[in-house]
Amino acid sequence: MAFADNLKALPPVAHLAALELSNAAGELTARIENKPGQAGSLAVYAALAAKHGSINPAAAAEGLAIYAEHTADAQAHPGKHPNIDRLIGITTPAQALSVRLIAA
Repeated sequence: MAFADNLKALPPVAHLAALELSNAAGELTARIENKPGQAGSLAVYAALAAKHGSINPAAAAEGLAIYAEHTADAQAHPGKHPNIDRLIGITTPAQALSVRLIAA
């Protein structure tokens, strides 16, 4: 399925203003906001965190499948899709990111 179809199957995120990702040391590594251009990634990451508890290798693999055609584009053009690039880089449990949801 295409990303747009996968996105429709995810829980809504209207109740969120953003989410923050932190590494194992507790350092903030990224913030994904509920705004045009990021709302889809917010939905993906929020759903993955709800299911997996963090953005760990299993969550990252599932996320890459959700992003569908955009994953291939990200692999062909590193840096073009930073939220997908982040998932590509999570291959071990030590690289897992904790997620903090920020209510709207």
